[in-house]
Amino acid sequence: MRFSGDRFSGLPGLGVRGWRVNIDTSGDADQADVSLYYICPLFMKKPGTTAVLFVCMGNICRSPTAEGVFRAQAEAAGLADKLYIDSSGTHSYHIGEAPDPRSQEFAARRGIDLSQQRARKLTSADFTEFDLLLAMDRDNLARMQAICPPAHQHKLKLMMEYARHSVSEIVPDPYYGGSDGFELVLDYVADAAEGLLAALKSDL
Repeated sequence: MRFSGDRFSGLPGLGVRGWRVNIDTSGDADQADVSLYYICPLFMKKPGTTAVLFVCMGNICRSPTAEGVFRAQAEAAGLADKLYIDSSGTHSYHIGEAPDPRSQEFAARRGIDLSQQRARKLTSADFTEFDLLLAMDRDNLARMQAICPPAHQHKLKLMMEYARHSVSEIVPDPYYGGSDGFELVLDYVADAAEGLLAALKSDL
């Protein structure tokens, strides 16, 4: 059994602090993962706040990059207080870990800090608590669709549906590749994040 996690230091626009424990027993019950992770009690969110969750496989490369890029764009647009932004993974491989050092390095080159993020696994509560859950690729979208209640299926989309310039339907996994893959992830998510922010503005 593995135990790891982080403590809340406060959440934008909410001012809450605390701990939450996630017990993942989706695999062998004797190998359950127990972790503490950053998550918001979204029932306390301000009226008019929209909650967006980015999802990839392990929550250490693509989805934390998307979270960081989208948050930076929201802050630049003066809309950060209208949004709650988070990320997660469909698997429990890296729960409690910081983003991949390569993701952090290439994001930092563009002025985006990912260092405070910690990986967590997608939970059933996320489908209720978030207004929009964006997958990085079709495999992870399918995993989300398989466990999402029918009432919330409309919240599930591919992030690249919001891209304005990139023609790819997915954000490819850079984990086993070189530096070009991490640069490409940043290019794709920056494009899609701009389109997403534009699409949400009318509702914020």
